[in-house]
Amino acid sequence: MLKQHGTNISLRRRLTNNLALGTITAFAIVVTIPLFLILGTVIYHGIGGLNWDFFTQIPKPMDETGGGMANAIVGSMMILGLASIIGVPLGIGAGVFLAEYGRNAAGNIVRFTADVLNGVPSIVIGLTAYALVVVPQHHFSMLSGSVALGIMMIPTISRTTEEVLLMVPQSIREAALGLGIPQWRTTVSVVLRTASAGIITSIMLAFARIAGETAPLMFTTLGNQYWNSKPNQPTAALPLQIFSYSVMPYDKAHQLAWTGALLLISMIMVTVIIFRYFANRGVMKGAS
Repeated sequence: MLKQHGTNISLRRRLTNNLALGTITAFAIVVTIPLFLILGTVIYHGIGGLNWDFFTQIPKPMDETGGGMANAIVGSMMILGLASIIGVPLGIGAGVFLAEYGRNAAGNIVRFTADVLNGVPSIVIGLTAYALVVVPQHHFSMLSGSVALGIMMIPTISRTTEEVLLMVPQSIREAALGLGIPQWRTTVSVVLRTASAGIITSIMLAFARIAGETAPLMFTTLGNQYWNSKPNQPTAALPLQIFSYSVMPYDKAHQLAWTGALLLISMIMVTVIIFRYFANRGVMKGAS
C-alpha cells in the first residue's frame, strides 16, 4: 500500500514537473518570437544596402547614386561615448552610496529619485536637456545630446549597482575592516571588485537602452548632413538618420533606413556580447 502510494505521488510529481517545464518553455518561445520576427524583418530589408559606400560616404541627394551614413555612425559613437563618460561614473557612484551609505533619509531620497527618473519618458529628458544645455548655448550640439543620454543611464546603473553590491556578503567587508583597511578602500578595492561582473551588466543594460533613442536627440543634437567632431556643434546620429530617411517618399531612403536599423541593432548586439564576455571573465577570475 505504501509502495503503491509512493509510486502514485512520484508519478504525479513528474507529471506536474513536466507540465510546468513545458509551460515555461512555451512562454519562453512566445517571448522570443517577436524578437526573431523583428530581427528577421530588419535583416531581410536591410542587408541589401550593405556596401562600402554606406560605411564611408555621407548622405547624398536622393537623385544621386551612392551615399551612406558614415557621419551618423561616427556621430553615434561619439555621442554614446560622451554619454557613457557622463552617466557611468555618476551611476556607479550613486549605486555605491545607496548600498554602502544610503540607509538613511538621504539614501531614500536618492533611491526614490532614481526610480522616478527611470520611468520618465525619454522625450521629457530630451526637453530637459534642451532647457538646460541648448537654450544657454543658443544652439544644438553633441554635448547636449550626450547629457540627455547620460541622464538616462544614471538610474539604471545606480539601482542595479546597488542591488549587486548588496549581494556581496557582509563577512567580506568585515574581514577587510578587521585587517585595518579603511572603509573607503574596502569599498573600492574589495566590494566593487567582487561585484564587478554585475556592475558591467548594469552598464550594458543602460547602454543598450540609450543606443537607439531618437526623441532626446531631436531636441538636442538635431542632426547634421556633414562631418562633425566638435562637441558644441550639431551632430549626425544613426537613430536621427534612420528617422529622417524613413519619412521620405523615396525607395532609396527607405533602403538606407532599413540598413541603418540593421547596423544599429548589430552594434547593440556586438556591444552586449563584448560586455558579457568581460563580465564572464570577471566571474571566472573571481571564482579562481
